[in-house]
Amino acid sequence: MLPAPDTVDGPMFVRRQDVEVHLGEQGQAQYFGSRIKITQSAALELGNISIAWNPQAGAPIVHKIELIRDGKATDVLSKTAFEILRREGQLEELRLDGTLTAVLRVPDLRVGDEIEMEFTTFGDDPTLGPNQSGILMVTASPAPGRYHLGLGWDEGHEPHLKTTPDMTAAMARGERTVDFRFDNPPTLAPPKDAPPRYQWQRAAEFTDFADWAAISRHFAPLFAKAATLAPDSPVKLEAKRIAESQATPMDRARAALKLVQQDVRYIYVGLNKGNLTPASADETWRRRYGDCKGKTVLLIALLQELGIEAEPVMISSTGDDGLDQHLPIPRFFDHVLVRARIDGATYWLDGTLPPVARPSDRPVFAVDWGLPLTAQGSPLERLPPRGLETPDEINLFEIDARAGFDKPARIVSTRIARGVAGLQEQLQFSAVTSGQLLEAFRQRAVGETWQTMDDVRWRYDEKAQASILTISGTGTVDWEDEGGGARSLVLPGGGFSPPERRIRADDQSKDIPFYMAPEYECHVTTVRTPLSTQPRQWSSKASYDTRLFGRNYYRAWELRDGAIRMVRGSRVEQPEIDAATARRDNARIANFDNSMGVIYYDPTGKKPFVGDGETVPATYDFDWTASDVPCKGTGKRP
Repeated sequence: MLPAPDTVDGPMFVRRQDVEVHLGEQGQAQYFGSRIKITQSAALELGNISIAWNPQAGAPIVHKIELIRDGKATDVLSKTAFEILRREGQLEELRLDGTLTAVLRVPDLRVGDEIEMEFTTFGDDPTLGPNQSGILMVTASPAPGRYHLGLGWDEGHEPHLKTTPDMTAAMARGERTVDFRFDNPPTLAPPKDAPPRYQWQRAAEFTDFADWAAISRHFAPLFAKAATLAPDSPVKLEAKRIAESQATPMDRARAALKLVQQDVRYIYVGLNKGNLTPASADETWRRRYGDCKGKTVLLIALLQELGIEAEPVMISSTGDDGLDQHLPIPRFFDHVLVRARIDGATYWLDGTLPPVARPSDRPVFAVDWGLPLTAQGSPLERLPPRGLETPDEINLFEIDARAGFDKPARIVSTRIARGVAGLQEQLQFSAVTSGQLLEAFRQRAVGETWQTMDDVRWRYDEKAQASILTISGTGTVDWEDEGGGARSLVLPGGGFSPPERRIRADDQSKDIPFYMAPEYECHVTTVRTPLSTQPRQWSSKASYDTRLFGRNYYRAWELRDGAIRMVRGSRVEQPEIDAATARRDNARIANFDNSMGVIYYDPTGKKPFVGDGETVPATYDFDWTASDVPCKGTGKRP
């Protein structure tokens, strides 16, 4: 993946901190100065000073490190020196970036001492050429102290600047400078339950790029060059082999994607301009490792050889709400993948994912924006909204209590996970044997729900793009004695957590929408009732189907073929709601039935009812890996 955005944050227990960025012909220089008072023993670790830098941009300059005790300053550098480390130890994190780190431990540091230090680091990324960009930021919860952030530039290097309102209020402009000063800046609390874009506070962005299309134009030739194969490239032979073995464009695209995913291991490469410049497709194939950039150009090269239209698109995998409101800064992106046109439809292909991940109609990450890299320059594009027709997670729980209330029941539990969670499970579980998997779950779970655990099976269904984990064994069913031979049972996954009221403090805007991250989960529980009972002796909690704060709450029941079937779904259908909707639904919470899913046995057969005429499939008589499962309602009930 590409590196995360640059930020400048404040440490704890600061008396003074200065961060100044200067832009000029030689690139970007960042000065850092601070004076920190150690007020408690937990802060002594601040005496471990480290400076990281890319040697291609030049070594840092350390101006001063002093220890101040009882008003007397001692030059720390006269007594100890920095130790320079190479950080290729990050290989266990699949990173190869050439970064150097200088480490110094201030000797004889005590509570009550102060440390004053000043140093300058340099940034000159050859990939970006003369274009500079970055972010100055004070964290939401800074330590008490005096903070100064500054941005300066040589003549002809003034960047575009955008500040949040709280930074604008503190800004002072000079001829070729802007400065921001804060004394004991307060802790910031973003509006409660607001969309992520409203958490962007106390920040100043700067960039030389005129717009997002300029970034697109700048990077497009780098990726196009890297995806160009040599005349005798072995990648051409791989493409020919795929073309001969696969008949359709989709099958060829799948084969090319799996080749990149499976035969080229992922390692982030930041050496020799590789921080933002992709390694060539031929080089990535030769060394059989690469990062998202290298894997993307290799995949594009294969697809081009196969006659499939494809282009690189940069995204932010960690969240991008409000990205269109920011200045065009390359480091807002941390990932790049392929968008291809296959049989008249658009598909997304990610070479960094496990080889079970197929071309999909949208990226597996929950992203809203993408920047296509094209020669003419493309603007930031909003991606199609994520459809929530299929649950992200389905939990199936079957209790076979036919032997009787007082006998152990046969239990089968299945978890179906999709998206990033499903792929993470694929990486985790595919590396162990079935015996190891069984033993691991026995050690962790037996003694709770399970008395015995006979089998643990896992598979990844490529067609359904789902990880499927099934556990079977026996367990004691916790029937509650209701007296007179009556029993009750709280079903796993049957209840709802009550929604919280959507309100904000008086000093927070009432016009900002309320937000819930899109999600869709489903719980399906089936109880095979004791053979000694009759259908007329059973009842359940009521069915449920309503919508509050943009989320659909659904629960349905059915008693059929000696089994009580329950399905409960929770789906966010409208991630953002306005204040008026929030006020309306606040008033409806009192009538929201958030009770647990309970079934009742009454030997007298009084008031029998299970469900409200719904048809509910059992855990065992429906393919729950299907794309359209009966886990949602209409939300039309109160």
